[in-house]
Amino acid sequence: LLYNFTNILSIGPEVPREGEKECGTGCCKDQPDQPSCQSAPVESSGCCQQGDNCCKTSQEPLEIESIKILFSSLTGTAKTFAEEIQKKLQESKVVKVQEIKAMDITEYDNDNLLSETSVCIFVLSTYNVEGPLDWFSNWLHDLRYDFRVDRDALKKLRYAVCGLGDSAYGEEFNVASANIDKWLGRLGATRIYPLGECDKNADQRAQFDLWSNDEMVDLEDMGKMASKIKAAKAKRAEEEEDFENSKAKAKRAIGEVKSKEKTQAREMVSPMIHKNLTKQGYKVVGSHSGVKICRWTKSAMRGRGFCYKHAFYGIQSHLCMETTPSLACANKCVFCWRHHTNPVGTTWRWKVDDPKYILDGAMENHYKMIKQMKGVPGVKAERFQEASTIRHCALSLVGEPIFYPHINEFVNLLHEKRISSFLVTNAQFPDKIADMVPITQLYVSVDAATKDSLKKIDRPLFRDFWERFLNCLEQLSLKGQRTVYRMTLVKGHNTEEIDGYVELIRRGKPSFIEVKGVTYCGYSGASDLTMAN
Repeated sequence: LLYNFTNILSIGPEVPREGEKECGTGCCKDQPDQPSCQSAPVESSGCCQQGDNCCKTSQEPLEIESIKILFSSLTGTAKTFAEEIQKKLQESKVVKVQEIKAMDITEYDNDNLLSETSVCIFVLSTYNVEGPLDWFSNWLHDLRYDFRVDRDALKKLRYAVCGLGDSAYGEEFNVASANIDKWLGRLGATRIYPLGECDKNADQRAQFDLWSNDEMVDLEDMGKMASKIKAAKAKRAEEEEDFENSKAKAKRAIGEVKSKEKTQAREMVSPMIHKNLTKQGYKVVGSHSGVKICRWTKSAMRGRGFCYKHAFYGIQSHLCMETTPSLACANKCVFCWRHHTNPVGTTWRWKVDDPKYILDGAMENHYKMIKQMKGVPGVKAERFQEASTIRHCALSLVGEPIFYPHINEFVNLLHEKRISSFLVTNAQFPDKIADMVPITQLYVSVDAATKDSLKKIDRPLFRDFWERFLNCLEQLSLKGQRTVYRMTLVKGHNTEEIDGYVELIRRGKPSFIEVKGVTYCGYSGASDLTMAN
């Protein structure tokens, strides 16, 4: 996008103006042996000369008067990417822009779009919850079918759209960005670059860099660029019709569209996710697992007390390892203290690591983190020594442990090492619960008592999330082992549904019920929780 800006925005007439000579691609002087000349010599009269005796194009890049970068962001990713584009444009020696402005789309007056002369770059994040993008997309849709509005109402506008989303949402992946791209085109605006689709479940950073830095095509000269733009415009109606018929995001390309090769199973943890998790203190194991030392483990080693598991079940925190064989989850809970830095999905489509490899890696990294506590002020020598033997494993770190295809083999390995197991599931995989081998204690997160509140709090990816939730509770009642309801209460969200919780308890018949208040872990753009909750 950046490298083609000059060419895209400064296409002049296809034939020379009156009194003007056309330089073409050849040399202006009769020196065909020049290594940089690509064709036979042409007349030099009226042409500009370069040091290599070849023509300098008569179509000089025009100075772009204004570029607006409009972003829509909940967690801050789209804002960061928009600011990066702004910085690149400001530092670019190829593109000259008088004014560059990055702004939140909520601060932009939609009506100004009808008279907008700036080049507009949209960097938009899509979520499965109502947001500003829905309003903007619906506004464009209404504008298109308003009989009072000309079909070319946005003909002055030149734009490019890059959507940030998560392919785990299936048909809803980047749907808002694709709709905005479609309606802008249908209102006569000129799409200067194809729709970008950056998937959080892949390497979103690399995809964005590829889109913004333009590695799609090599443009040889202005004549070819003009023909490509014309071809793109001619195909626009056909592409938008395909979008309507298939309800899929049409691939808009300048030139020919290359067929997509079937990709092999990839690793779950992309470089971007790895960086975020590592920053939060996680040790990533293999391609989809993680381990992290709990703050209660550190507290116990200092003799400052244990977590609730000690009061309830006699588990000493410094003997406990917290890990997960699956960093992916099927929900995006508003109270998630990982701020949604882990991947999400409804089906396992990643590489699968061996359970023994995961357990060995988790224990090795756990012991390394324990050893780092040596010499820390307050650490008791006796507790430090005891911590070198793991006696309990909490499979509740992040993600959905039961999602891992070989979870039964994994917990069996734990039991072989005489390590007890507590596993927490988000109640979206009833078949997995039914197939689960007996463990020390099986938890189910019960975050709401009604369908609407569960969708609002857990923000599940499954469309039939409520049916799955109820089915999981029923499967829990059939397990014949120690089971627990973990109820996370969020003030103002799910604390008033007492009768509903009673019904859910009757359905699942848990051995224990743990009632917890939500822990506020600081501001996150992905939720509106505060200390008041």
